[in-house]
This record gives sequence, structure tokens and C-alpha cells, in this order.
Amino acid sequence: MSGKTVAELLDDNRLVVWSPDQARLLFNDRFYGKPLGIPRPTKNFDAPLLLDPVEALYLLEKKEVKVRRQGKNLPKENLRKIFESTFDGFSDKYLVYKELRERGYVVTPGIKYGCDFAVYGEGPGRDHAPYVVQIMKEEEMISASEIVKAGRLASTVRKAFIIAVVNNEKVRFIEFNWWKA
Repeated sequence: MSGKTVAELLDDNRLVVWSPDQARLLFNDRFYGKPLGIPRPTKNFDAPLLLDPVEALYLLEKKEVKVRRQGKNLPKENLRKIFESTFDGFSDKYLVYKELRERGYVVTPGIKYGCDFAVYGEGPGRDHAPYVVQIMKEEEMISASEIVKAGRLASTVRKAFIIAVVNNEKVRFIEFNWWKA
């Protein structure tokens, strides 16, 4: 893609790829972003693409997109600073996102499951996300009731619940599975 795809950082810190052609290059088969106004997009969608901040930084680091604000290119360091000052826990979220993408997973926002990420082997519409991921710092405590709640939710939607534990720029994954007796 050689960095020709352009994402515009809007004043409210949303990132939009306005060109439908560029949007399709990122979304089709790679599952970056969400086509605007299309709940179940097909390969031939004709709409701009909304990128999650972690996706945008990842793609900028990979030199797959250029991010512009008010017509000027933003270096990755500047974009990271903007997001770190705007979004709670951005650094940890980015670290986990990058780790999962580097392992070959497709990673999408997990808000509909009440967690940080939904993680797919192939991608939305191709398979169901086998995992939901919640990010925690190593020093954070999780109660037994919180684990039970997360487990009940994950098992209801037929997913494994994973806690991504972040400590000193390193990520460990702890997977919880539930079985019916």
C-alpha cells in the first residue's frame, strides 16, 4: 500500500479515510476500520472508513497510512501523544492491539461484549470471534465475582474470556474457559 492511503484526524479525534477506494483496501480481507453507515459491509461498499485510534497508529507505524490533520502529515509520535492525552489507557490498549495483530489475529473494538477487544482468527463475517479481551495492569485486582460475570457473558456469546495483563511494555494473556457440567 506504500503509505498512499490517507486518514484524516478530525477535531473530535475520529479518524476517517474519505476515499472509498482506499477504505476498501484497508477493510477488505484485512478488516481495518468500519465503513460508515454500513452495518454489514460487502467487498464493494462505497463509503468512507472510520478507524479506531489503535488501528490508525498501528497502520501509521507500518507505513500503510498517512495521518493528516488540517492538511499536514502527523508523525506517529505526535499522533500517539494526542491519543494518550485523549483516551484513558491508550498505551496499554495499543500494546495489546499490536501484540494480537502481530500474532495474525483480526482485532475489533469489543464494546458490544463489554470488553476492550473482540478477537477473530479470520475476520468479522468470516468466522465468529472466539475471544473477548479485557486489558488490566499487573497491579490491578480482579474479584472472583468479576471473573464470574465476565465468564458468564463470554460463555453466553460462546467466546473465551482473556485478560491481557500489561506490565512494563510486556503483555501476558490469561484465558478463562467455562464448560457445562
